[in-house]
Amino acid sequence: MKKLLPTSTAGSLPKPSWLAQPETLWSPWKLHDQELIDGKLDALRLSLHEQEQAGIDIVGDGEQSRQHFVTTFIEHLDGVDFTKRETVRIRDRYDASVPTVIGAVSRQKPVFVDDAKFLRQQTKQPIKWALPGPMTMIDTLYDAHYKSREKLAWEFAKILNQEAKELEAAGVDIIQFDEPAFNVFFDEVNDWGIAALERATEGLKCETAVHICYGYGIKANTEWKKTLGAEWRQYEEIFPKLQKSTIDIISLECHNSRVPMELLELVRGKKIMAGVIDVATNTIETPEEVANTLRKALKFVDADKLCPCTNCGMAPLSRQVARDKLNALSAGAEIVRRELLGK
Repeated sequence: MKKLLPTSTAGSLPKPSWLAQPETLWSPWKLHDQELIDGKLDALRLSLHEQEQAGIDIVGDGEQSRQHFVTTFIEHLDGVDFTKRETVRIRDRYDASVPTVIGAVSRQKPVFVDDAKFLRQQTKQPIKWALPGPMTMIDTLYDAHYKSREKLAWEFAKILNQEAKELEAAGVDIIQFDEPAFNVFFDEVNDWGIAALERATEGLKCETAVHICYGYGIKANTEWKKTLGAEWRQYEEIFPKLQKSTIDIISLECHNSRVPMELLELVRGKKIMAGVIDVATNTIETPEEVANTLRKALKFVDADKLCPCTNCGMAPLSRQVARDKLNALSAGAEIVRRELLGK
C-alpha cells in the first residue's frame, strides 16, 4: 500500500559552507575544477541523507549542483551568450542583468542526467527532480533571435522534453517544472504557457508536476507580496485550465500565505503538493501548525492526492533551520496521517 500523505520538498536545500556561501542565493562556488565536481556529488549525498533523516518520503537532489534554478540549465545550451548581457524586468517585479539568446537554442548533451543517476544509486526512495519551466526560462533571458516569447518557449519545451525523458530513464519518479512566471502572466499562461508545459512533458510515463509559488523570501518578492492585497487569488486565473491539463501534480504554497484555500477546489482531481512550510522566515513551524494547514487543505483535496511539501525552495536558509523545518514537516504530516487512519 502506498503511503498516505507522502512528504517532499519544493526543490532546493541549503548548500554546505565548504561548497558555497551559506544563506546566500546564487552564491559563487568555493571549489574549482575536479574538486567542484566531487564537491557537488558529496553535497548531493549529504542533502539526501538530511532528507532521509528527517523522514522525507519523496526525495530530491536539493539542487546542490546548481547556482540558479533556471540559468544553470540554460548555461548548458547552445544559442545563449552569457557574456552579452541585457537588463530585463523579471516577472514584472525587479530588474536583472541576464544573458542573451543570439541564435537557435539547442541541447547538445544531458544537463542533470548524471546527477540523477548518482542519486538513484544512493536511495530506494521515490525521486522528484525539478527543471525550470519554459515560461520561466524565457522570462530570465533577453531574446535577440526569436523575438517572440511564445516561439522561444516552444523551443525550450522541446529541449526540456529531451532532458525529462533521459531523467525518467535514469530512474526519476516525478519530474517537476518550476513555473513562478505562471503567477504573473495570466493571459500568456492560458494562451500558450500551459500548452508549452504539456509539450515539455510529452511522452513521459513518470508523474509530472508544476510548481507555482510566490518565490523565495527575498526583498523583491516580499515587497511584491505587499501589493497583492488581503487575498492572493492569482491561482484562480490559471487553475481551471491546469485542471484540464495533462500535468499530474500541482505544487503550490499554503502556509502563511494569503492564498484562499478554497481555490484548491478548482483543481479537484489533481494531486496537490501543498506548501505547509514557510520558506520566507527562520521561524520553525510546530508539527501542530503543519497539521492544521493540512487539515484545511483536506477540505478541498482528497487524502490520497495530498502531498505535504514546502512553499518553495529553502536554499537561502541556514542548514539548521532547514533541517528543523523538514522535521516539522514530517511530524505534522504524521499527526494527520494517524488521524486519517484512525490510529
